[in-house]
Amino acid sequence: MRSKFKWIFTLLLAFTMQFSFAQEKTITGVVTDATGPLPGVNVVVKGTQRGTQTNFDGSYSIKAKEGETLLFTFMGMKDMSMQVGGSASINVRMSDEVATQLSEVVVQGYGKTATKPKAMTAATTVSAATFENRPNVTLLQSLQGAAPGLTVSTSSGSPGSAKIDLLIRGIGTLNSSTEPLYVVDGTPTNSVVFRNLNPEDIESASVLRDAIATSIYGNRGANGVIIINTKAGKFDSPLKMSFSSSTGFSSLPKDDYNLANSQQLMRIERAYGDGGGAGFNPFFGAGVPLTDAEIDSFATTDWRKEFFNLGVTQSQNLSLTVGGKNINNFTSIGYMNQDGIVPTTDFQRFTFRTNTDGKSENGKFKYGTNLTVAYSTRHQLDQETAAIDNNTVQNPLLGSLTGLPYYGYDDRVYPGSGQALYDMIGTNFTYGTTTFVMQDILKEGNVPNRVNDFKVLANADLTYNFTDAFSAGMTMGVDYNSAERTFARAPWAYLAIAVRETNAVPFGGLERQTYDRDFGYNTVAKVLYNKTFKEKHAVSAGLYTEYIKAHRRVGQLTQNGLDLKTYAFGAGTGWTNVGATYATLRPTVAASKADAGSFSYFGTLGYEYDGKYAVDAIVRRDASYRFVDDFKWGTFWSVGGRWNIDREKFMENSIFDMLKLRGSYGTQGNQNIQAAVAGGNPLYLGNNLVRDLTGSGTGYGNSGAYVVGQIGNTTLQWEEQAMSNIGLDFEIYHGRFSGNLDVYKRQTTKLFNNINLSASVGNGTSMDGNNGGIVNKGIELALKYKIIKNSKDFKLSVFANGSYNKNEITDIEKTIDGDRIYENGSLVGEFYTVPYAGVNPADGNLQFLDIDGNLTANPSDSDRRRTGKSDTPVYQGAFGLNADYKGFFLDTQFAFVQDVYRYDWGLLWLSRPSYIGGQNMSADLLNAWTPTNTDSNIPSLDATNFDAGSTYSDMWLKDASYIRLKNVSLGYNFSSQFLSGTFIKSLKLYAQGENLYTWTKWRGFDADSVDGNNLGKFPSPRTISVGVNVEF
Repeated sequence: MRSKFKWIFTLLLAFTMQFSFAQEKTITGVVTDATGPLPGVNVVVKGTQRGTQTNFDGSYSIKAKEGETLLFTFMGMKDMSMQVGGSASINVRMSDEVATQLSEVVVQGYGKTATKPKAMTAATTVSAATFENRPNVTLLQSLQGAAPGLTVSTSSGSPGSAKIDLLIRGIGTLNSSTEPLYVVDGTPTNSVVFRNLNPEDIESASVLRDAIATSIYGNRGANGVIIINTKAGKFDSPLKMSFSSSTGFSSLPKDDYNLANSQQLMRIERAYGDGGGAGFNPFFGAGVPLTDAEIDSFATTDWRKEFFNLGVTQSQNLSLTVGGKNINNFTSIGYMNQDGIVPTTDFQRFTFRTNTDGKSENGKFKYGTNLTVAYSTRHQLDQETAAIDNNTVQNPLLGSLTGLPYYGYDDRVYPGSGQALYDMIGTNFTYGTTTFVMQDILKEGNVPNRVNDFKVLANADLTYNFTDAFSAGMTMGVDYNSAERTFARAPWAYLAIAVRETNAVPFGGLERQTYDRDFGYNTVAKVLYNKTFKEKHAVSAGLYTEYIKAHRRVGQLTQNGLDLKTYAFGAGTGWTNVGATYATLRPTVAASKADAGSFSYFGTLGYEYDGKYAVDAIVRRDASYRFVDDFKWGTFWSVGGRWNIDREKFMENSIFDMLKLRGSYGTQGNQNIQAAVAGGNPLYLGNNLVRDLTGSGTGYGNSGAYVVGQIGNTTLQWEEQAMSNIGLDFEIYHGRFSGNLDVYKRQTTKLFNNINLSASVGNGTSMDGNNGGIVNKGIELALKYKIIKNSKDFKLSVFANGSYNKNEITDIEKTIDGDRIYENGSLVGEFYTVPYAGVNPADGNLQFLDIDGNLTANPSDSDRRRTGKSDTPVYQGAFGLNADYKGFFLDTQFAFVQDVYRYDWGLLWLSRPSYIGGQNMSADLLNAWTPTNTDSNIPSLDATNFDAGSTYSDMWLKDASYIRLKNVSLGYNFSSQFLSGTFIKSLKLYAQGENLYTWTKWRGFDADSVDGNNLGKFPSPRTISVGVNVEF
């Protein structure tokens, strides 16, 4: 009997072992991507330590049991999971991670996301590929053309400049800030932060445009919201290292001002002098004009070549990514050095970032931290911080265009006179464009501003899931910036000598040191509920509270009068102490502080039925430090809905992969009731407008008096905005053709504006208050078509986006501000001018149309009329293609702006006859009207009414529309087979061009400038770069 039991036990054990071995088997397969076999892919049995990597041919072999899951991971690819079944062969085709994820996920406010079919917002998510490897200091420069309805304009192309204007869906205010709200990893900030934010660290930028997307931000969402998410690690991923390096070369873009050479300018001067009867000579004034032979003997100096050079940009970035079961991390360091096309300008930046995400073992508790630390130094022209655009002796940008070409760089005497330039300048300061001055502002006396920035941006997010449906969390963010600015006018500089001589003081020059400290923090507490009932009814709700506080401190020291023997820039040496004798040389000290803050609570509620129909609602209540009494609080709300038409039964077997109709309506507020300059922080402005401000003054009989400096308005309140939006999203033919269409109306009321007062009040005729409105109406369209999609070796796609926006002012008193008019029915900033009617062939004077349409040589202010033109574009967008063939790739982007107008003050400056003899001119003047050239469109150099054309006529109002080849990228991605057997996972070499060519009627350097003064502004350069990206 015992032997029988032994036999039975042995048989059962054998069957058990056989069954066990049958469950664990060898799985083999091949992993590929779009280009072929993919070596180095991590293959892990999920939840175990068993793992392997694919070979050079993409093959792998691993032991696993039926029911277990194989996890396939590779940097840059979307993770794949495959369950082991009865087959012993599992082949996997991996797809690009970024393209897959971002096409499916739409970023929303306060950390919320939605898959593309479930999103009901008008929002565009721009992937990291748009920012990476481009030679731009900030990612804002790379956003042009990336999203419909987004306008990007530059005020300066200076290295490190933050003077970039962004508009979302037009202008919704007259005097307030138009800057959208920027949110970086959950922390609200402003555009200045992007100067010290490495574009290589950015994962995505999302542009939120409609009410259901922006109302959740309440009093800060009226101008739209841009959400920046930085890169992060991944759970269960091995250590990965990436390195990128690029070098770029920047050059001055071409202008079309047709600057005169020496011979052309001298003939213009001679003709101007002859016409005036003086026989003008550029060296001796009135007298015998130069002969043709004398004129032809002069060489030409192109001061643009002397002032501008080839700017070099270098960038290096190193990042590490690693992830365990419950924690992951992304860490990067970056360095950028950019030399400007003006020799004395540059920008240098060091960045460090570390992002960590983690979770508890049971997954209930989750946390995330983001930290950016950056230090930068930049040298910039005074033009960046002061209005010196029309001062040749301080602005090399102006001097390069107006410098007299018949003077050479090394000239030391006036040609033919033997008199030293320095001596003549030392006794007569009327020669503003002589060689000495040109050299002085070029290198000797042109001491640029120096700005040192230290930036810390930090964020922490904590979430606890009490149940699958209920969670609570908190987000805390800190934004700190310290800036030290030093501005100087060297004591040996031309202008310093001029001031010294004019004021009869022993020392000239000045130095100003400014210290800014900005510290802001925000906290958000939230409780969330998400539950699906009976697999069809999904309910979501959230309660939030937010507190924001910001502090700013500014100190300034100014010293007039520097000792040229001991002065050194920024060192504090050479500061003279003679103020007791010379009042103008007394040092000055100034300091200020500002505080800002807000408190908010808000809630969200959403319902979805069967993935077909959904509705969301948001209500937010804000309190702002800017307002008082009952006007301190504001309530904003929105409601939105969507209908996924493609999920209806009648859409079965249709060509649509997705067809979604969405709509929203809601309100937002604008508390930034004073406009900030581009690159400034609007948060601190306008906080004293509700208060009466007083000061000392002079009363009757020169007696001391207590005077009202400002009449405060305690009823001042938010600008309010209501926006409606209807949108349609679609994808057809398995994602081959996709797009979205939005139609919107944006209406702003209670504009922050001036309210007229009786003169008896005693202080001016107006006060700050709320009146008037603006209506913006527009259409936005974005399309993408994958022409060749499924080919193994070749992919080709094209894209286009465009928008139309037209605004109109409502409910406002007629106001004329210079060359603009603001009245009911007008555009915002509509030009208000007298029509120019060309040159009078009889006498060469200018002709205009009076209010009755008759020709006149002497128009009056009453002849001005609305033009239907403004400097806000009506049409804008972008288009391009993406091609990939066996690792070679070509990406292009064209940007366009249409129906936008600006005054070309630069062309006026180079065409005004009264400036002849003191600067260079446009060679257009060679074709000026003469008695023998009566058909000319250039007025006579002796025209008696030339200034009438520059005073509120449209003679110099020019079309600034353009089409620009914004970016071209050409490169090669080495195949995984080529890199097999090396420690390199991927390798990319590329060449790239930025701002390569512009088709435009605008004659200045930059048609994209925010104003028409092309002579004094730092233009955006043309840049060509080469680089390499390596992943290990």
